[in-house]
Amino acid sequence: MPPPRRAQLASLLRLRAFSSLAHHPPLSPTPRRHQFVAADPSAPAATGRAGVGNPLDPAQLLRDDPVSITASLWVSSFRATPAAAAPSLAPFLSRLELWVLAYQKAYADETGSYLPRSSIPVSTLSSLLALRNAVLDSRFRFGNRLTPFLHSPRADAAHDPATLSKRKLRALLTTPGPAPFQDRVVQELLLLLLEPVYEARFSPKSFAFRPGRSPHAAIRTIRRSFAPYLWYIKGDLSPLLHSPDPALVVGALIRDVRDKKVVDLIRSALLTPAVTMRPGDEDAANKKKKKRKYQKKKVLPEGEPKPDPYWLQTFFGFAPEEALTQPDWGHCGVLSPLLANVCLDELDKWMEEKMKEFYKPSKSDVVGGDDGVEQGNTSWPEFVPTSGPDKTRKVDYIRYGGHFLIGVRGPRADAAVLRKQLVEFCDQRFRIKLDNENLPIEHITKGIMFLDHVLCRRVVYPTLRYTATGGKIISEKGVGTLLSVTASLKQCIKQFRKLEFLKGDREPDPQPCFRMFHATQSHTNAQMNKLLLTMAEWYRYADNRKKVVNFCSYILRGSLAKLYAAKYKLRSRAKVYKIASRNLSRPLKDKKGQSPEYHNLLRMGLVDSIDGLQYTRMSMVPDPDYTPLPSGWRPDHEKILLEYIKLTDQQTLEEQRSCIREEGLITPQDYISMLVWSYKKNALLLPSSKESDHEGLTKDLGSDTDELGDKELGNLDHLHSSKVAEMS
Repeated sequence: MPPPRRAQLASLLRLRAFSSLAHHPPLSPTPRRHQFVAADPSAPAATGRAGVGNPLDPAQLLRDDPVSITASLWVSSFRATPAAAAPSLAPFLSRLELWVLAYQKAYADETGSYLPRSSIPVSTLSSLLALRNAVLDSRFRFGNRLTPFLHSPRADAAHDPATLSKRKLRALLTTPGPAPFQDRVVQELLLLLLEPVYEARFSPKSFAFRPGRSPHAAIRTIRRSFAPYLWYIKGDLSPLLHSPDPALVVGALIRDVRDKKVVDLIRSALLTPAVTMRPGDEDAANKKKKKRKYQKKKVLPEGEPKPDPYWLQTFFGFAPEEALTQPDWGHCGVLSPLLANVCLDELDKWMEEKMKEFYKPSKSDVVGGDDGVEQGNTSWPEFVPTSGPDKTRKVDYIRYGGHFLIGVRGPRADAAVLRKQLVEFCDQRFRIKLDNENLPIEHITKGIMFLDHVLCRRVVYPTLRYTATGGKIISEKGVGTLLSVTASLKQCIKQFRKLEFLKGDREPDPQPCFRMFHATQSHTNAQMNKLLLTMAEWYRYADNRKKVVNFCSYILRGSLAKLYAAKYKLRSRAKVYKIASRNLSRPLKDKKGQSPEYHNLLRMGLVDSIDGLQYTRMSMVPDPDYTPLPSGWRPDHEKILLEYIKLTDQQTLEEQRSCIREEGLITPQDYISMLVWSYKKNALLLPSSKESDHEGLTKDLGSDTDELGDKELGNLDHLHSSKVAEMS
């Protein structure tokens, strides 16, 4: 058997156990835990409206695993075709198990800790049941702070609105603050229901606010797919993320979701006015905050989540422009990013049609052929070919949030025509006015910045070796251009200056980070090391990763040296480096004696436990990651879902059986089953003689193993002969 065929059979046999479980339902009527197809959202016992038992008892309604119910929705959404209607969400909306799961997610976001299902009080389950019934009966209203059905786990005893004074009641209704806890539970539930439906329908060209599609995935996609393009159009639709039109959002939603309860909830969340701070109140709050700037900080109350550490707050300051805009639409909360992608998915689908319209292949070009399949360059996957009338013309597109990037291969006139059509589409569909200044057409030689990475061309001179006439091997220097994806050092300096780590424009001068003045040297170094490790991971796929990470290390090291010089009164950075070494790993002393942490470390014998700063030399920085992104890339969870759907398909099982039958093989499970069944069936017979028993066993075994080869059959005869000998 050839190796490819053997590899295919090995793969099929390895997955046979999963396919058999997916094909044959369990004998027990009780659903298994974490089984995708076991949860039936339309079961009457789980709706709480009809069924056996008390519908007001939450314990009798919690029968299935909520993860299994959610997984069944993911599987059904990915199994259906994009043109098919979305599954009905009304049965899922009434499942109390999903409400409990939404409560656990909101609880973790509120308190910073996970609450097991067994630890939820009975009173909370009753409140969840009342909230669910209010949603199903259309009695729920977003922003209700007076009479909520469910209180926050961190809230004190609920106050009766009748006992509150007018001043407290006015402050409760007009003071802006976080959304009520019950609103966040409803938002989490809607996200659990809508996310699997739309993740199966979204375009693979969008990369923001979606699981598994991070900025790194977008950068790797650009490196792999945008090499052949010379003209680029960069646009910004962030105004849509700031102030959406409710009619536009609901109109985009009802094209796929037809459940009235779900649509009405989202419409109510968009139309209900949120309490916002007036301009005068905002100025007064800022003045009050300035007055309390130097006051002593209070201790956090028990149960309140701690704020982000210093290194994480600093890293958030390096967020690129494309990731700064986070949609927050009224009372939609965590549902806002998903709704933003629902609206912008129309642009993705429109651009996919334009990509087919502008595609004009050429046989003489390495980029594409008449069959529409990209040939690429196997030796240089990032090779940027030239453009001309005899070259392939094509367009590619990628979107991250409200920002998109379009690559055009061909004359600049094609980019101008596409830009004109794009302006008309955004004006008609999103009511956003764009012009040529908002959509500039730039050449690759000028450098295109996207996600704080610059796309440009780099000239290389590879050595080309080929065989000439007569078998002579010729080696000569060639000239080519590669797509270079580099981190913007200018943008990095700008972010450091905004975070007050630098001053000066021409020659950046590090400034001391006085926020860490009262921290120990070991804690300060540990915080900065976490920041450096995160920065090195963020610039993982940049060509100049070593340079930019080493520059970040230089800035942070100079900032800490100035801080330690001021803290320990050493006057200059040179003295700090002399005592603490280049990476600031040695303990420092002040004029009065030894520093407190040095005394404690010396007493415990842990003098060398202070970690030095990372990446003080460029050779210590890891190399860029040039791992190519595979063709047809999908996130891991989508791969698992598609593989599971394939294994549960009856056609796939038949292909497996036919492939095994053609090769004359048998699965180990069937082999053992035949042995056990033949032994049990023949052990009940009373043997009359040795020969008759041998013939009967051989006959019965032969009827079950018609597809076995001669070798396997001979082994079975020998095995049963020994069994007969023992019985006789």
